[in-house]
Amino acid sequence: MRDDFTILAIFEYSTEAHLVKSKLDAEHIRTMLMDEKTIDSDPLISQAIGGVKLLVKNEDLEKASKIYDEIRTYQKDAFGNDIHCPNCNATQILTADLQRKNIFYMLFPFFESQKFICNNCKTIFK
Repeated sequence: MRDDFTILAIFEYSTEAHLVKSKLDAEHIRTMLMDEKTIDSDPLISQAIGGVKLLVKNEDLEKASKIYDEIRTYQKDAFGNDIHCPNCNATQILTADLQRKNIFYMLFPFFESQKFICNNCKTIFK
């Protein structure tokens, strides 16, 4: 990876990455995609190589992050309503990465309960 670019986001498929990339390109932010062609040739290996990486020029990273936070999809509850952060009451909620605190959850990650993370204050909650 080039030193003058930073990973802004990682996507499972290139079509998702292209949507965000086109918005950033329209805002005159220099971007590029990494591992796009590999995953397009065999989509089943996306998780194995870490997905399609959207790279942003370092000097554009802050502006790109703000735009990406505005357009990205946030979690909703079962009824389609916004989920609110218990700490700051923001509605910019994402699915948190699995913690896998012990060997049981490493072997059987589907037993670990889903947690959310606030994109605003970074609070993790259920």
